[in-house]
Amino acid sequence: MAEGWVKKLKNNFFDVFSAGIEKHDLDPRAVKVMAEDGVDISKQRTKLIRDLGNIDFDYVVTICDNANQKCPAFPGKAKRIHHRFDNPPKIVLTAKSEEEIMFHYRRIRDEIKEFVNQMPDNL
Repeated sequence: MAEGWVKKLKNNFFDVFSAGIEKHDLDPRAVKVMAEDGVDISKQRTKLIRDLGNIDFDYVVTICDNANQKCPAFPGKAKRIHHRFDNPPKIVLTAKSEEEIMFHYRRIRDEIKEFVNQMPDNL
């Protein structure tokens, strides 16, 4: 979701590269809630950090605690920033209905959107 928001809202400010510490399938609920807000992430694919090559990043932003703890060091000038968001698939494990699940996905989508809207001032 974060990659989608940066591309939609800050494309003229940032070249965005999204990667994680492990690969996952694209989350259909994330695709759905982003589409509800006019952002198509259906063609995005998960990548590993090592798949990005040798890019001299200005910023490395982690958005979940697991990534923050396991994210490798980046050589050069990269400034690391961690802003924690709930992980939708994990937070909904105890949800009692699809409505409750989608509530959490939308909440997290909106929190990420607000974070991206504040960039670069919050970096």
